[in-house]
Amino acid sequence: MRKLALGGSLSTLQWFMFLLANSIALPVVIGGMFHLPPEEISSLMQRTFLVVGLSSFLQGWIGHRYPIADGPAGSWVSVFVIMADVAVKQGGNAQDMLPLLEGGVATAALLLVVLGLTGWVHKLLFLFTPLVTGTFLFLLALQLSGVFIKGMLGLQGAAVRPDPATALVSIAIFGLVVLLSVKGRGWVKQYAVMIGIISGWAGYGLLGLSAGSPAAAAPPVQLPELFAWGAPQWDAGIALTAALFTFILLSNTIAAVTAVRDAMPEPARDPKRTLNRGVFAGGLSHGIAALFSTIAVVPLPVTAGFIRITEQTRLRPFLAAALLFAGISFVPAAVRAVAMLPGPVASAALLASFVQMIVIAMQSISKEALDLRRLTIFGITLVCSAGLMSLPAEVFQGLPPMLAYVFGNALLFGTMLVTLLEQLWRPSEAGAKHPGFHRDSL
Repeated sequence: MRKLALGGSLSTLQWFMFLLANSIALPVVIGGMFHLPPEEISSLMQRTFLVVGLSSFLQGWIGHRYPIADGPAGSWVSVFVIMADVAVKQGGNAQDMLPLLEGGVATAALLLVVLGLTGWVHKLLFLFTPLVTGTFLFLLALQLSGVFIKGMLGLQGAAVRPDPATALVSIAIFGLVVLLSVKGRGWVKQYAVMIGIISGWAGYGLLGLSAGSPAAAAPPVQLPELFAWGAPQWDAGIALTAALFTFILLSNTIAAVTAVRDAMPEPARDPKRTLNRGVFAGGLSHGIAALFSTIAVVPLPVTAGFIRITEQTRLRPFLAAALLFAGISFVPAAVRAVAMLPGPVASAALLASFVQMIVIAMQSISKEALDLRRLTIFGITLVCSAGLMSLPAEVFQGLPPMLAYVFGNALLFGTMLVTLLEQLWRPSEAGAKHPGFHRDSL
């Protein structure tokens, strides 16, 4: 009994570290993008922790009911970037756009809740074939791997050259996590990510590398602020953008659930109820994000890689970790303490998880016969999306905002492209069907 309790506690701790590693970077990025002062960035991180913890718990409890970590949505970052740039170019303050972004997140929340409650999302399932889902996962890994590599090399903030000591620690942690996940046995394999993060954090300190400086004193307990960016605002542009991004949010949810399902040895579930609950809970989490003025959170497909590495498939430790993560948001000192986790260490641990996500992406793509048609569609999508990823953000600044959103986000563009090609270029075999994400595939 004691051994079981210890195992559950360690599993909870490892899930907590995984939630933390996925949550600390984007609040800092958004804060710098909108020129927020340090105390507001700290408040944003506090609110982000609350939203991530609540959203992860809601999804595991009443949503899709899988142990899938929710985290800040990288797909929304491009919208924030473009809106900030538009404000500056119009001679305004980037922070003035934040209430409008709140409105966009709230609009997406409403759309997701409606889709989840009505079951209309199932009318769209024919779009999400194995090729579309696998390509989405592949592009997501490709897009975020560049972010993590930069983090591992210490290219954060004003840094323009890699820091050798930081890079050495990060590469060692990446290698350690991959090695333990492949060669480890028993508890060593199960806690590979946690071992890597703790080892990297310790190595960071031993080498005298800075992980940030503690912030000023704060009250022992502090409630996260509601509507910290002001009351939500709406206009036609942000409403259309939210509707467009709802498609990506559906793709993300389907990809995450599919990937985690494939990584977990368990009986099949009712796909209709699973998807409806997951989309509905995603709408609730977007509503909570708008309420607490944070970037929206989504189920993270990289969780499948984490599960493959650690073999952590039990739901209860995950739910406990989610509640703990939400709980520390009420203690500013705790938020600032865990936020001292070095970014390069978190990047290295997450990149190791993305290795397994690439494997899952290729397995999804190969669920159907890899004929010339499917390989060509995948190739066209890959070269176009990778090309967009290599372009600087300012290339599309002269385009209308809607087009700038699409071309400025390679994941969004690639997902739309592969979906269109999959539907418009029909297979030559008469009566051929796409199994996709249907009732027998979840």
